Amino acid sequence: MSQRIIIADDHKIFREGLSSLLKSLDEVEVLGEAEDGRSLVEMVKKLQPDLVILDVAMPGMNGIEAAKHIHALNKNIKLLALSMHSDSRFVKQMLQAGAVGYLLKDCAFNELTMAMQTINKNQIYLSPGITNLVVKDYLQYNIEGTQSTTNVLTPREREVLQLLAEGKGTQNIAILLEISGKTVETHRRQIMTKLDLHSIAELTKYAIREGITILED
Repeated sequence: MSQRIIIADDHKIFREGLSSLLKSLDEVEVLGEAEDGRSLVEMVKKLQPDLVILDVAMPGMNGIEAAKHIHALNKNIKLLALSMHSDSRFVKQMLQAGAVGYLLKDCAFNELTMAMQTINKNQIYLSPGITNLVVKDYLQYNIEGTQSTTNVLTPREREVLQLLAEGKGTQNIAILLEISGKTVETHRRQIMTKLDLHSIAELTKYAIREGITILED
């Protein structure tokens, strides 16, 4: 029986290359490709794949938020993060969102296939370098007992925060999220109040620092 896969990454050439490699494998069926988290969630709803291979940093809705939505929809869908970012914040948040694997994009293709095999056995797979980061972060957390203040935001507020940090205006956000402009402004005020931040510039710096968005050059 084929393993049914969806790939999500905002770089078309990477998606197409990975798709071509995966299609060369026996018992693998690539159902589709998504360029951002929002379209990924909609695709998952329709196609119900066995595995989603997704980037962490995507515009509109990042991979972490998309993973949360997918995990809530169907916990049987396995999520494998494939990212250029090795920061422990991203790894921790992806695992908390429901991912069962985290690979770096500079890995060899045979490591990806090994990760897929491991995940199929209901085990977690982390790149060797990532494992060290997770252990160090776990030990540091137990020593300091700290948590990200992002946890005080609702899922919708995190979505609005990412879009604000990416330079989207109120009406654009309203259209993307299918809510009113007034509701967007309410979310913005609540975000600022909860985080004790007072400008879009401060929100943007916060969103980048916490890994909610990554603004590329």
